[in-house]
Amino acid sequence: MGYYQENQEYIDALPGWAQEFAYKYGSNTANVYILHGNIRDFLPHKSNAGEFTFTRIQDYIAERIFGNRNIIVFYDRSSGVVFLDKEMALDYQRIMGKKYPDITDPSEFMSPNPEESFFYLEKYFLARIPKDKREHCRMALIIDYAETIIPPGDLGRYNEEDRFCLVTLHRWAVNPLFTEGDISVILLTENLADISPRLAGSPATVKVNVPFPSAEVRKRFLDSKLNEGKLILDRGLKTDQVAAVTSGLNLMNLNRLISENFETAEVLSQDYLRRKKKEIIETEGAGLLEFLETNYNLSHVSGHGFVKKRFKNAARAIKMGRLDVLPMGYLIAGPVGTGKSFMVSAFAGEIGIPMVKFRNFRSKWQGDTESNLERILNILKSMAPVAVMIDEADAFLGDRDQDGDSGTSNRIFAQIAGFMGNTEYRGKIIWFLITCRPDLVPIDLKRQGRAEEHLALFYPESDKEREDLFKTLIHKLDLDIRSFSAADLFKKYKHDYSGADLEALLIRAKLLAAMEDRVFIKREDMEEAMADFMPAAYPHEIELQNLVATVECTSKEMLPDRLRRKPRPELIKEIQEIKTLLGER
Repeated sequence: MGYYQENQEYIDALPGWAQEFAYKYGSNTANVYILHGNIRDFLPHKSNAGEFTFTRIQDYIAERIFGNRNIIVFYDRSSGVVFLDKEMALDYQRIMGKKYPDITDPSEFMSPNPEESFFYLEKYFLARIPKDKREHCRMALIIDYAETIIPPGDLGRYNEEDRFCLVTLHRWAVNPLFTEGDISVILLTENLADISPRLAGSPATVKVNVPFPSAEVRKRFLDSKLNEGKLILDRGLKTDQVAAVTSGLNLMNLNRLISENFETAEVLSQDYLRRKKKEIIETEGAGLLEFLETNYNLSHVSGHGFVKKRFKNAARAIKMGRLDVLPMGYLIAGPVGTGKSFMVSAFAGEIGIPMVKFRNFRSKWQGDTESNLERILNILKSMAPVAVMIDEADAFLGDRDQDGDSGTSNRIFAQIAGFMGNTEYRGKIIWFLITCRPDLVPIDLKRQGRAEEHLALFYPESDKEREDLFKTLIHKLDLDIRSFSAADLFKKYKHDYSGADLEALLIRAKLLAAMEDRVFIKREDMEEAMADFMPAAYPHEIELQNLVATVECTSKEMLPDRLRRKPRPELIKEIQEIKTLLGER
C-alpha cells in the first residue's frame, strides 16, 4: 500500500497545496520540491477534534507533513544547519565525527556556507539510509531563502558557489539513492522567478504554490483571535464580514492589523479595515500596484449610453453571482479625453469591488521584472474579486516579439497573456486594457478569452450631447453655476469638445471666478474661457484614434452615425492613409 493510501484520512484534512505536496511526495518520483507563494505566513491546520491551529511553514512541513519523524534539517544562509531537535543534531555530529575525525570543531558541520554544509549533509543522508530494505528512515532538508543560493541569471555570471549549489541541487533531484532512501529537499522562496530557471523549470523538480488564505481561513483565524480576547469588533460587525473585506491580506498582515488595533483599544470598523488594507497591499506590492478609490458610479458618466448599458448589465450579473456570463476582460478604446479611465473607475464604483492599477514593474536588473510580476499576480489572485486597470496598454504591456532585453519582455508578455486567459478567474479578476491606439495592442491580449469585449468611447457629436456632458461635469466637480445654460454657448463656440476639454474649460472658469473672490461661476466666466479656447493641434492623430477604435469595436450600436455608415474597407483605407501621413508603418 502506498504512502497516500496509508495516510488518506490524514491527507484529506490538509489544505489543497499540502495535499498536492503529499501526493507528489507519496508517488516517490521526486526528490526536490520548490514551495513558493505565500510562504511567510501562518498556515492553518485542522486537528482531528476539528480545531484550527496556525503555524509557520517550516513547522508545518516538519509537524504536519513529515510528522516530526526520523530526520528533519533546516538550512538558510543566516542560521546554517539546524536540526529539528537535539537528538537529531547529536546523531549528525556523531556520524560526521567518525567520517571526518580530523575536524575537531563540530560547528564546521553546521556552517552557513552552502558549499560546506551541503557536502556534509549529503554524506550524512547517504550514511543514514538503512542497509535493511525492511527498515525505513524518512529524511527532509528544508532550505529557506532559496533565492540566495540559486539566484536567477545567466550561468556565465554565476560565481563558484552559485554553480556548486545549482549543480548539487540538480544532482540531488535526479539521484536514485535519494529516491530510494526517502531523502527530500524542500526549497522555499516567495517568487518562483527569484531562483534559477534551470532548476525552477526542470522537470525533475516539483513546484507547489502556497496560496493566500481564503475568506474561510481568514474567518477561522479571526474567530481564534476573538476567542482569545485579542479582537474587538465594531458593534454589529461579524468575523465573516471582516474576512470578506480583508481579501488580499495574508494572516501575517491580518494579525498585524488586529494587534495594532488591539493595542490602541479601539474597535475594528469597516472604514479602518479598508484603509489599512489599502496601505498593506500597496506596501506588499512594493509600489507595483496602486489602489484606485472612487466616489463615482455610472450615474456620473454622461453619454456613452451603450457602454454604460453593457457595464450595468455586468454589474448586475456580479451582484447576482453569475460570474460565468462575464467577459474575461475589456478593451476600452477611443481618442484622448473621452473619459476612458473615468468610465472604468465608475464601473468599479458601481459594483463595489476594489480596483488596482498596474504601475511600472519593469527593472533593469535581470530576474527582477519576472519576480515583480509574479508578486503582482499572486496579490491579484488573493484579492479576487478585483478589477485591474492597465492604462496606455499598447505601450505598457509590450508584445511577444520585443528584442534587446535577453528575452525578458517576451517572457513577461507570455506570463501576462497566460494569466489573463485563465478561465478560473472569470468574473473574479476583470481586466480593463485602456488605450487610444487599440491597433497597437497585440492580438494575443485582445482576442476572445482575454480582453474579449471591445468597447469604444467617442467625443460628443451634438450640442445636446455636449450640454449633457457639461451638466455631468458640473456635478462631478461639485461646481456652483449661477443662472445660465450652456446650450447657446455651444452654438456660439463650435468645437469638437472632448470631456477633458470641457473639464479644463470649467476649471478655467472657476479660476476666473476665484480671481473675483467668488465661489460660483457666472456666464461671463464661462464665455471668456470658451472664447479663449483653441482646439487641439493634432487633428490627424485624433481622427486616426477615432478610426482604429471604430474598427476594433465588437458592436455597431456604440458607434457614431458618421462612422457606423462607413464600410469597413473604407475605414481601413483611411487608417492607412493617415498612418502614411504621420510616418507610421
